Order: sequence, then structure tokens, then C-alpha cells
Amino acid sequence: MAPPSSRRPGFSRRAQYGLFAGYVVAVIGIVLGLLFALTARFDPEGHAGIQSFFADLTSPISIAGRNGVELVGSGMDGVSAYIDAGSKNNEMETELRRAHAKLIEAQAMARENVRLKQLLKLVERDRTTIVTARLIASTGASSRRYATLSAGTSQGVANGEPVRTSEGLVGRIVAVGRITSRVLLITDGGNVVPVRRLSDGLPALATGRGDGGLDIRALEAATNPFKPGDIFVTSGTGGIYPPDIPVALAAIRTRELVVARPLADPRRLDFAAVEPAFVSPAPDLPSVPTGNP
Repeated sequence: MAPPSSRRPGFSRRAQYGLFAGYVVAVIGIVLGLLFALTARFDPEGHAGIQSFFADLTSPISIAGRNGVELVGSGMDGVSAYIDAGSKNNEMETELRRAHAKLIEAQAMARENVRLKQLLKLVERDRTTIVTARLIASTGASSRRYATLSAGTSQGVANGEPVRTSEGLVGRIVAVGRITSRVLLITDGGNVVPVRRLSDGLPALATGRGDGGLDIRALEAATNPFKPGDIFVTSGTGGIYPPDIPVALAAIRTRELVVARPLADPRRLDFAAVEPAFVSPAPDLPSVPTGNP
């Protein structure tokens, strides 16, 4: 069995070199510290030069460190952006599904309008259109229902003229400016339109509800003869509104009336046409027989 070694670490050349290097570094640090202190005290310009020298000497290290930090930061930003992109992608997919559902709904409404027009079987008369203009505003949050039309006296618009679209009746002009007009919508609580049921011509009155709908009451029937799905058009009675303009589709039946929705919804309209006020023909007077005295 070999005897244990009695050599001490101090006899190792490597340990001696390491210890010597530590001393040298310590001495250099002390010297540099004293140099900085003395130059800062007695030679400020020289001290500034020494600082500049060491700043230039360590600038590559600083730049490398900053680049490393920026690289790590950009990497984290990239990861965060990737996560955000995934979240936004999910949101976009949700919005796309909603848009697709709305598109299907719009297509269904378009098909319904086509069906209603086919059911109406109305023959368009040679109507005189005064002007076709844009509906630039409408009130949808109050009980009074008005719209603003971008045409006025400069375009030949006059008070009391009916306003319509290809879908149906919109309302009538109640105030006229030089370049704009105010339209009282058929859904306003103060607007009453004489109508008739398309299927049999039964007369009724359509009164605005102030909430976007219409109340339709029969004129002569003791009970409510109307039902959901009935289509109503203008009758021309009393003038202003020409006959056979689509007005509303019955939706809800009560004991005394039906609640209907207008076929021309101002919220979805861009343009409307102004027509001359309709003048209902005077009733034929019975002829007075003339006899020989």
C-alpha cells in the first residue's frame, strides 16, 4: 500500500501561477482605481480621456450585449406575436362564421322579397318619377319616424308627394328645403295609409306603430279577418298614395288587428323615388233623367 502523499498545494506550479495571476489582477485594479481617483481630482481632462479610452475599448462588448438582449427581446416578441396571431386568427374565424350566417340570412331575405314580388303580381303602371335621390338619414330610436332625402325644391320636390322604392311604399314628403326634404315614414305613429288586402281587396287602414311596424285594421268587418302572411297594398283611397304600391306583410294577429312589417325597410334603403301625389278620380254622379214636361 502506497504511503499518502505529503505534498501541499503550495508546491503545485499551477496553483502558484493562479495565485500570482490573482495578485497581479488585484494590483492592476488597485493601480487603475488610484489612477482614476487621481486624474479625476487633479486632471479632469485626462480623466475624461481615460474614460473615453475604456468606453471605446468596451464598446464592442456593450454592443454585443445589447444585440443579444435585442435578439432575445425580438424572439420573445415573435413568440408573443405568434400567440396573438393565433388569437386573432380565432377571432377572424368567428367573425367569418358570423358574416357567413348574415350572408345566408340576407340571401334568404332576398329570396323572400322575390317570392313576395311574385305573389303580388303587380303590373307597374307608367308612373311619373319626379326624382330619385339618396336617403341620407332616418330616425330609428324614437317614436317619430322621419327620413331625410337628398332632393328638394331644386329637383322639383313638393310637399305631400309620396316616396317609394321598388320594394314598396316609404312615406310622404312633409317638409321641403332647397336641396333636401323630410319624409314622414309609414311606420310613424302619425301616418295613416289606406290599404287593401291583395288577395280579395278587403279595405283597411295601416297606422304606424312608432317602433318600425304597422297596425292594420279592417274598415268594415266586425271581427279581425286578417291573418299572418297577408299582403297589403295601397288602395288609392283619399289620394296622395297611388294604388297598388306594396306596403306591408302581416306577421302577428290579435283580436282587433294584425301587426305587420313594412316591405320597404328604411334602414336597408339607399335610394328612393318621389312621385306626384295621386289624385283619386271623382265618383261618377248619377245622371239626372230629363223628361218632357
